[in-house]
Amino acid sequence: MTRISTLLALAALTLSLGATQAQADTPVTVRIDSGLLIGAPGEKANVFRNIPFAAAPVGELRWAPPQRVKPWAQPRSAVEAGPSCPQPMNADGTPNSGGANGPTSEDCLQLNVFAPPHAKGAPVMVWIHGGGHRTGAGWIYGGENFARDGVVVVSINYRLGALGYFAHPALTRAAKPGEPVGNYGLMDQIAALKWVQRNIAAFGGDPKNVTVFGESAGGMSTLAILATPSARGLYAKAIVESGLGWFEPKTLADQEKAGAKALAGIGVAETATAADLRAIPVDRLTPLNADYQPFVDGRLMTETASQAIARGHVPDVPMIVGSNSGEDSLMGPMTLGEAALSRIPAAVKPAYSAEAAAGPDAFARAVFTDRVMGGPARWVAAETSGGKPTWLYYFSYVGSRFPASKTRASHADEIQYVWEYWGRRTPMSQVSAKDQEVAGLMHACWVSFAKTSAPKCGTQAWPAYAPTTDQLMEFGASSGVRAHFRKAQLDAEQASVLPTLGLGGK
Repeated sequence: MTRISTLLALAALTLSLGATQAQADTPVTVRIDSGLLIGAPGEKANVFRNIPFAAAPVGELRWAPPQRVKPWAQPRSAVEAGPSCPQPMNADGTPNSGGANGPTSEDCLQLNVFAPPHAKGAPVMVWIHGGGHRTGAGWIYGGENFARDGVVVVSINYRLGALGYFAHPALTRAAKPGEPVGNYGLMDQIAALKWVQRNIAAFGGDPKNVTVFGESAGGMSTLAILATPSARGLYAKAIVESGLGWFEPKTLADQEKAGAKALAGIGVAETATAADLRAIPVDRLTPLNADYQPFVDGRLMTETASQAIARGHVPDVPMIVGSNSGEDSLMGPMTLGEAALSRIPAAVKPAYSAEAAAGPDAFARAVFTDRVMGGPARWVAAETSGGKPTWLYYFSYVGSRFPASKTRASHADEIQYVWEYWGRRTPMSQVSAKDQEVAGLMHACWVSFAKTSAPKCGTQAWPAYAPTTDQLMEFGASSGVRAHFRKAQLDAEQASVLPTLGLGGK
C-alpha cells in the first residue's frame, strides 16, 4: 500500500468510526505482524480492541490448534469490542455469570490492548478472564488505570465450553501425529502469549517483562500455563487469583468418554467422524455442560499443574497467589443442611469446631472455601517459595454498597480492586472512599509487582511466603500481614487432599 492510499484509508475509516472516534484529535495507529491497526486514543491509554491473534477456529479449524492469522492489506479498525466466544447467554441481554453479553461468534480469537501513550519498554500484564471455562470475555475489563500507571495490559478471549476443552475419539484419530488435542482454550492462551512476544513492543511494551494473571478459570489457566513446557519463555512472572491449585488427574481417555457421552445426549452417534462433529451447529454445542478445564492430554499437558508444582517442573518465576474469604459464594445462596456435612471427610472435622458450632451451613461453607481455594493457594505458595519469591494474599474486604448481611468477600470480588475499575455493574455513586482506598492499595501491589517483580504497596511491607513464617497479606477493612492464618484448618485440608492427586516426589 502506498503512503497516499494509506492516508486516504485512514481518513475514510476515521470518518466511519462515529462519535467516539470523532472526539479524538487524531487516531492512533500501530503496525503489527499482521497489518496496520487504528485504535482509540485517550488521556490514560491508547486502546486497541478486537485484534485477531489467531485465525478463526471454524470449519476444519474447529477443535484444532490455533493457526496464525492471515495479514490484512487495509488498515483495520480496532476501536469497537469484538464478539465473545460462544457461551450460554441471558435471554434478556443482561451480562451472564461471566460478565458477557452481546454478540458471540466462533471467530472470537481476539485480544485488547491498553497502552500508556508514548510508552516504551513498559511492563506487560496479560489477563486471562474467569467464568468456569464456560463464560466470560476479555473485552469486559477496562485496563485504563493500569495504563495510567505505566503498564501495558492485554486482555484475551479463548475458546470456551465444548469448543474449548473437548475430546472425542474421532478428533484424536483425525489429529496429526503428536498434535495436541482437547485443551483448545489453553492452546489459545499460549497463542495469545506468543502474539504478545511478537507484537507488544509496537505498543510500547517489554516482551521480556510479561506477567500472566487471571482469576478463577483464568487463575487455573495461569497454573496450567506454568505446567505446560511449550509455554516457557512467554512470561516472566505470574499472578493467580482464586485459581484453585489442587487438581485431580484426568486423562485424554477420560475426556474422550465424557465428550462422546455429551454428544450422545444431543443425538450424535458414536460412529460420527471428525468432519461430522465439525459440522454440528454451534448453538447445539454451547448448552453442553461438562467438566471443562485443562487436563493431561499427554501432548500439550503431560502432567497436572499440581503434579508439575509438586515435582518442581514449573519455571522459577515470581508469583502472587491468593483467595477470598467467601469463595463459598460458588455454592450458591441456598442454606445448606445436615446433608452437606456428609461430604466432609471425617479427618478434617476436628479442625472446624468453631464453624461446626455455628451450624451446618457455616461449617460446610468454611470447608469449601478452605479446601477449594484457601488451602491450595497456601500450598502453591509453599511449594514455589524455594526459588524466586511467591507472595500469598487473602482478600476479605466487603464493599460498603453491600447489605450488612454480606460478611465475606465473594468469589471474584477482588477483581474490581485489582483493576481499580468498577465495570458496568457498579455505578461510581455506589463506590465509597473506603472502597477506593482498598482498590488503590491492591492495584498498587499488582502494578509494582509487574514493574519490579515484587509487590511494594502501602506502608506495611508484604513479606514473601515461607512455610516457616507462614505469613500472608490480608486485604480487608484493616489490611495487613497475618501469620499462621487458619493454619489448623488448612493443614487438615492439605493432609486430606494431597494423597488423592498423584503427586509423586520431586
